[in-house]
Amino acid sequence: MRARPRSTVHLLLTALVATALALVGLLLATPGAQAADVELVANGGLESGNHLAPWVCTAGSGQGATGQAHSGSYALKATPSGSDNAQCTQSVTVKPSSTYVLSAWVLGPYVYLGATGTGSTDPSTWTSSTGWTKLSTTFTTGASTSQVTVYLHGWYGQSAYLADDISLVGPGTPSPTPSTSVTVTPSPSPSTSTSPSPSSSPSPSPSPSPSTSQPPGKHLLTGYWQNFDNGATVQRISDVPAAYDIIAVSFADATGTPGGISFTLDSALASKLGGYTAAQFKADIAAKRAAGKKVIVSVGGQNGTVAVNSSASATTFANTAYAVIQEYGFNGIDIDLENGVNATYMGQALNSLAGKVGSGFVLTMAPQTIDMQSAGAEYFKLALNVKSVLTIVNMQYYNSGAMLGCDGNVYSQGTVNFLTALACIQLKNGLEPRQVGLGVPASTSAAGGGYVSPSVVNAALDCLAQGTNCGSFKPDTKWPGIGGAMTWSTNWDAKAGGGIANTVGGHLHAMP
Repeated sequence: MRARPRSTVHLLLTALVATALALVGLLLATPGAQAADVELVANGGLESGNHLAPWVCTAGSGQGATGQAHSGSYALKATPSGSDNAQCTQSVTVKPSSTYVLSAWVLGPYVYLGATGTGSTDPSTWTSSTGWTKLSTTFTTGASTSQVTVYLHGWYGQSAYLADDISLVGPGTPSPTPSTSVTVTPSPSPSTSTSPSPSSSPSPSPSPSPSTSQPPGKHLLTGYWQNFDNGATVQRISDVPAAYDIIAVSFADATGTPGGISFTLDSALASKLGGYTAAQFKADIAAKRAAGKKVIVSVGGQNGTVAVNSSASATTFANTAYAVIQEYGFNGIDIDLENGVNATYMGQALNSLAGKVGSGFVLTMAPQTIDMQSAGAEYFKLALNVKSVLTIVNMQYYNSGAMLGCDGNVYSQGTVNFLTALACIQLKNGLEPRQVGLGVPASTSAAGGGYVSPSVVNAALDCLAQGTNCGSFKPDTKWPGIGGAMTWSTNWDAKAGGGIANTVGGHLHAMP
């Protein structure tokens, strides 16, 4: 065979090189074509092993179900109860400062998909449908994030939901047992809205009005339990009435390290209770939890001095708070700092803590009225920064004097208008209805000003939820999913005859 002339070979090599370079350029220019992007969720199609592991579901609510899958043979089926939202989670190793696409095919009433512990803004999206619908969202990890928790859950008291082909795509090491039924799609689907309207198809639809944005569920009564004696009725945790859904143990102690907290049962209180030991205290917490209640530790109070204003103190806060939660069996934490917060670093700390605690984490807040007058206030920004892991904000509608309502008018504390017009600010500026609660004193002895009778609290709840029993201020929107109410404190309520537990608690739990 004769060799080709050198000029012909040269031209052929040049053409081949040019073609190769063009292909490389095309790949680099193609969106999502990143060699490091891999599937990170294990058993996302529920086809491996026992069809559930490594997914972990609260209260034994999840199972691998056959005959109902989106693809393959199995899907995740989880059934909520009146006190559990059937949350199923999986911890996934990720890389810092990297972008990920989270998606899942879901079916059922009020199905939520999200991730916690991202180190930045945690993503969350939901839908309600009678046919398979794809949920998808994106997030970018923080500079020190190495693990996130992926979750799905339904809603309290609703019927079972299904999930299949659950996927997390981005930089990292592939999961050891990847599901072959997952379709790796780096680009988000149209259903990325954080507030989708119920739909039977995955096509995008307009966001609903606030009156329909929150699914029906529990309305929560929160009460602070005093770890000290100040003249109110002293109580063991077991003495707190069953009407209280969340019990906030007040307060944690600041340590000598910035951001550090600890907790110790007050010895004088323990003595007054006839020798209330730490072991009995922990047993009472466990009993409340077994009864479906949530018990959390509160940080702050009027004299609280815990400061989280750097990455180092945020890490310390998350680590020490987690240690306290583990030691006493708390469900989570309450932020009641009345001397200022740093939205960035406290947000970092709380998102990290949520990742450590995992499924069932409870986060409440009790800012002062001035702290929630606008979405630009630091406390309000903190609530929005941790919205994906936030249970409820129970603003203190007391000790504040007159304040502005959402209509720009001034309202005096101690009235139904004060409660509704100020709650309206939070409801119209980013918080979900379930995340807004009315914080009130249990008696005139519990606060310097702002006391309202339990019947006024109920009227305010009716006004916000149904547009009835309002004062002169009537919101232009209804929020049937309004979160609930809070009181300072269970001790003062007991001293005053239990009006909050009996009247407000009974009303909340009877609301649709």
